[in-house]
Amino acid sequence: MIRIALFQPDIPQNTGTIIRTAACLGAGVDLIEPLGFVLSDRRLKRAGMDYVEMAHVVRHTSWQAFTQARERECAGRLVLLTTGACEPYTSFNFAMTDTILLGSESSGVPDEVHNQADVRLTIPMSGDARSLNVAIAGAMVLGEALRQVSLPHK
Repeated sequence: MIRIALFQPDIPQNTGTIIRTAACLGAGVDLIEPLGFVLSDRRLKRAGMDYVEMAHVVRHTSWQAFTQARERECAGRLVLLTTGACEPYTSFNFAMTDTILLGSESSGVPDEVHNQADVRLTIPMSGDARSLNVAIAGAMVLGEALRQVSLPHK
């Protein structure tokens, strides 16, 4: 199963939107703590609606706990979305075992996390645009990954 991992997310509405998207598309979600909000936050629940209960969400107490869980599960590649990458996500060949990693809204990911990613991808943007909303970016890349691995649809 393709997964989306959120590194220390700050904004509950974005996390709720990502969880809802993942639930609808059949992807798993990893939340890497610390979070910038409590999971009972009403803004997360409003954005995620009743899909929060439907989603396959795993909480990790730290980056180290997340990486240890991945090692135990023999997880696939860790694919980091970053404005610091050169390779566009549209030229990458995704696999069912990939985990798409999104950094926190306020600060992205630290160098330690950046360096542990197997692949670094970017979303090409026009003009002077710097970045997209993390939930939008995650949905775009998850959609492309699922298109490539040809998951059956209802």
